[in-house]
Amino acid sequence: MSGTLRQMAIIARRDFLAVVATPTFLLFLLAPLFMIILGVAGGSGAEQVAQSAKDATRVAAIVSPADGAALKEARDRMENLFGQGRHPTLEIVPLHSDPDKVASALFASKKADYVAILQGPLEQPKITHNPAATFQANYLAELAEQALRSRRAGIAGDKPLSMPKMVTTRTAQSSVGGRQATGYLAVFAIFFLTLLLAGQGVGMLAEEKSNKVIEILAAAAPLEAVFLGKLIGMFGVALLFVGFWGAMGALALLLIPGLSSAASLAPAIGLPIFLVLLCLYFTMAYMLLGAVFLGVGGQAGTMREIQMLSLPVTIFQVGMFSLASAAASSPGGRLAFFAEWFPFSSPFAMAARAANDASLWPHLLALVWQALWVGLTIFLAARLFRVGVLKSGSWKTILRRG
Repeated sequence: MSGTLRQMAIIARRDFLAVVATPTFLLFLLAPLFMIILGVAGGSGAEQVAQSAKDATRVAAIVSPADGAALKEARDRMENLFGQGRHPTLEIVPLHSDPDKVASALFASKKADYVAILQGPLEQPKITHNPAATFQANYLAELAEQALRSRRAGIAGDKPLSMPKMVTTRTAQSSVGGRQATGYLAVFAIFFLTLLLAGQGVGMLAEEKSNKVIEILAAAAPLEAVFLGKLIGMFGVALLFVGFWGAMGALALLLIPGLSSAASLAPAIGLPIFLVLLCLYFTMAYMLLGAVFLGVGGQAGTMREIQMLSLPVTIFQVGMFSLASAAASSPGGRLAFFAEWFPFSSPFAMAARAANDASLWPHLLALVWQALWVGLTIFLAARLFRVGVLKSGSWKTILRRG
């Protein structure tokens, strides 16, 4: 047994250094940085386009100066109540002998997009609007209503009638929405990292199979030890990747003001235990998916075959993510129970459960259950490789121990 563990450690160290000690690993390590830069650039461009379109949107009121002043006061009160920028820009147009002609000219303007125009007395205004501008038309109608109420009450437009006393309170526990959001964030983080990192061993195993290196390793050590060693080596690469970007994220939380409060987590089980469980479930998810990919790489002979065989595995993993996401949004139900104990969705769903449930013992059982399936998956992948590639044994004896 000690000899097998030693052989497994040697293979793990060999595969780890084969990936890390190469110039291309630096590109792989910094790949998320390029993705973030492109995402920020694309998001900034889209935000500028959206803001430009919003700034160009106008609503207008063709009214007398007195009615215009009343509408502006009503607008200011609504902005003080709901915040700046939540409503379209209001433009007051001086009253004209032919307001319909002025309205048509505004709608045809090329300098701004007038989507709704009010004209006539505030008691019975005529509001013309585009088919998609129902909200803006209702906004003008509400402005007219509030202006009339202030005028008939005989008060100044900026004088409040009620003087509320605001009291801020904090709940003793995290909110239901916060726990569910934390659970979904955990599911997505594990899914993204495993999908990004777990497929590294496929190409390596296929390459070693083509140049007969895998046969030398299989002759020197049990095939299960070879597969587990490769899986641990690739997991070491994944830990290096996650550790690097985890340190960058922690540094950003410390240096960027307000980011720590925006990224605060609210797990029911407690933040320290939740982070430990998150690491353990990432380990199990990586081991499960990595073992499946090793089995796929062992059966494939060319890169085309690897791509064709890896696609169903990726689709299956996306299905597990969808199942765990549904479980995170409805904890405690039958779907959540199934997702928590189905082996390949269990790491995702149990991470979400840690955010929604304070009980610790189900996680101990789940980790043991997942570890058993990691061992079974590696065992089956090695046996399939022995029978299908090395032509040792038969398909009927694939589940036998010898």
